This record gives sequence, structure tokens and C-alpha cells, in this order.
Amino acid sequence: MTNKVKNIFSLDGRKAFISGAYGHLGESMSEALAEAGAHVYLNGRNLKKLKKICKKFKDVGLSAEIACFDITDETELKKFFSSINKLDIVVNNAYSGGLGDIDHSSSEDFRNSYEVSVVAANNIFKHSLKYLKKSNCASVINIASMYGMVSPDHKIYPDKKTTNSPFYGASKAALIQWTKYAACQYGKEGIRVNSISPGPFPNMISSNQLSKALKNKSPLSKLGTPEELKGPILFLASDASSYVNGANLVVDGGWTSS
Repeated sequence: MTNKVKNIFSLDGRKAFISGAYGHLGESMSEALAEAGAHVYLNGRNLKKLKKICKKFKDVGLSAEIACFDITDETELKKFFSSINKLDIVVNNAYSGGLGDIDHSSSEDFRNSYEVSVVAANNIFKHSLKYLKKSNCASVINIASMYGMVSPDHKIYPDKKTTNSPFYGASKAALIQWTKYAACQYGKEGIRVNSISPGPFPNMISSNQLSKALKNKSPLSKLGTPEELKGPILFLASDASSYVNGANLVVDGGWTSS
């Protein structure tokens, strides 16, 4: 690989903020940004987990910093974004919500899911705008889902209480639409806004029965691993995607094509 090709994927000198930094997919994406040279603000509400991942990064020479606060609290958002002086990359990865089909979903589930996925992403964007407008490489990446595009196949879930929830897909679909809206409004200011729709990426607590069903349904006959999001997140964060704006990059092994 030539230096020219390597350079377009480099994030040297850039600063990135990622919400949900220690989650199932968050840690791997955070690591990819740091490995590419970015200084990464690791956001979440659990200070213990943030300290653990931050130490892990620093122990191998990566640049990271803890940003422990609730992204649904605008006062905390304002406080954080007033404390920094530069930002080039924003990754909205945080999500909050449980499982269960429509029969097992409450109004509060829908509100909470939307607040964390969409409202918080919008507010983070607004508070980071003053920095993104000054950056010559501004990139905002929203982590959506294949279930923001298609419905879960209810037949592969063990029971109604463990089915992927309707509020999850609804909030992720809204995030994809918000991505397109922001991309069209702010593209002229040099701010690119894109989304990634992963899946299936079951976490460690998923049952063997569900994991097997997901694997069998995948056209690649395999499940996604967190490390397989490193390439997509780096692509959208770097100059390699300098003309990509308003796109939804699907990383699902062909799930939504079948």
C-alpha cells in the first residue's frame, strides 16, 4: 500500500467524539478511530467502564479522554462542548432500550429510545457545530441498524419477550432520515453526515438458539463481529469518503438484500 493511500485513511491530528463508547460495538469503533491517529473523547454514563477502556487505549499508545455524562441532558452537553476547543468527527452510537414485540412495548420505551437515538444525536450535532464548521474534514456518523430498514423476522426469535423491539427499529429509521436531512442542510458548509446500518451483530448475552437462527438467515452464513465495523467507521471518518454524504452504509452481510 502506498503512502498516498494510507494517508487518506489517516486521522492524525483530528479529534473525535463517540457516544456509547464502551458498548458492544462502541469499543471497537472507538479503537479504530484512535488507531488511525485521532484523539477520541469516550462518552458514556458508566465512569468505571470508561476508565477501563481509556486505560486500555493509553497502555498501547493511543490517545483518548473520558467524557462521562448523559447525552440526553442538554446542560451536560453544553458543559462538555464548552470545555473543548476542537472537534472533527462525531459518532452517535448510544442507544437505550430493551426487547419485546408490540405487545410488550410501552409508551415510555418508545420515548426513551427516540430520545437517546435521535433527539440526543440532534443536540450533540447542534452543540458541536461551531467546531465542525471550522474543521476542513468534518464528519458525522450515526449508527443506525438493518432494522431501521426492514422488520425483524419474528419466526427466528425464541418468544415475544425476546423479539427485537418495534421502538428500536423505529428510532433507527428516524436516525437514518435525520442523517439525510442534516447532510442536505450542512453539506454546503463542508460537513458530511452519513450513517452505518450494522446487523446482525448479536451481543454476548444472545442465546445460542437466536445466534444460530441469525447465522442461518445471513447470506454470508456468519454473524458480524465488532471488529468488522472498524473499516466502515474509518472509511466514513476519513478523507477516503470525502465525497460521500447522506449515505447509509449497510454492513449486514447481505441481510437486507435477501
